[in-house]
Amino acid sequence: MMLVLGHVLALSEAVNRLINNLIKPIQTTTRAALIVCMSTIAVAYFNWGLGLIFGAIIARKLGEHFSTMNKKLNYPLIGACGYLGLMVWHGGLSGSSLVKAAEAGHLRSLTGNTSLPISLGFNETVFSNMNLISALGIFIIIPLFARFLANKSHEEYIPLFKSIDSSKKETTNDAFGAERMDRSRLLSKLIGGLLIVVTAFVAVVHKGENLGFITPNYINFSLLGLGIFFHTNFQTFLKAVQDAMSGAAGILIQFPLYFGILALLKTGGLIEVFSDFFIAISNPTTFPIFTFISAGIVNVFVPSGGGQWAIQGPIILEAAQQIGVPLNKAVMALAYGDQITNMLQPFWALPLLSITQLKASQILPYTLLFMLVGS
Repeated sequence: MMLVLGHVLALSEAVNRLINNLIKPIQTTTRAALIVCMSTIAVAYFNWGLGLIFGAIIARKLGEHFSTMNKKLNYPLIGACGYLGLMVWHGGLSGSSLVKAAEAGHLRSLTGNTSLPISLGFNETVFSNMNLISALGIFIIIPLFARFLANKSHEEYIPLFKSIDSSKKETTNDAFGAERMDRSRLLSKLIGGLLIVVTAFVAVVHKGENLGFITPNYINFSLLGLGIFFHTNFQTFLKAVQDAMSGAAGILIQFPLYFGILALLKTGGLIEVFSDFFIAISNPTTFPIFTFISAGIVNVFVPSGGGQWAIQGPIILEAAQQIGVPLNKAVMALAYGDQITNMLQPFWALPLLSITQLKASQILPYTLLFMLVGS
């Protein structure tokens, strides 16, 4: 749902205008890489699904922009830059482990350990000094590295494909009754605005609870309200839903296979072997580093932040408590390890590849370099 609703928001009229305004002054691959990196990373910290599709669309529109100008562009590099949101998502507002850890009682129910705290709020994870400094470092270093790659690379050509426009308006001349309501801008703004007001009200009511109200349901409800509000009307919103579900088709069909792998890893004890090995050689200083490495290894086999948290999370929490490592640092180490190897695992790139018409083999050489620098 996060991927689909994030995709729907990315296809909205407002986001389409924002992207068009961003790419207008871009004339070189160097500037394109810098803009795509910074904007995609920033959006992905809000929501990973929105960041993924936003990056894909801005990369695609840049290809069209350069094609129209008859200028050469390192299009695979720009596509790789559009995928960078998946390298930072787990430290953001929609990070699976961070959102679940903020739910009251989740840590105890996950492990059965009543000595664990009721929750870890976003003030201890997303907005902790450690995460904010790491995020700022990524936001500065990765775009500069992308700029460096753009200057050094010679893989430039004129992209050729038809333009996509996600903001086409429907006419109301032949509509009547319920169809006219579907095409009513006022009605969609009213209902979308009402949903946004509800999310704001919940935030105000729970403002003193360490942001624990930010659950998967809250995020999806917010995205639903924003998606309805920023689309022209319900008809364009529903068309975007169809497009978004189509873009997620490859992920939906492969997810059961990866969760089959997850079940084998769990019942076979391989995840415990990985984790226990790193725990055995760890001390309070090195434990977060080894957690980061083990989470990265597991993510290659199971590219699901939520699935990984459900299996590896209890082990990490128990070990952190035994060794004396702050729980929030242990959780963030797992989040970092999970997200960094997305640059090696192209599973989540499927919607991006569909939109940009690139191949995984074209973006992986660049994403692997981004993974090394990001690590």
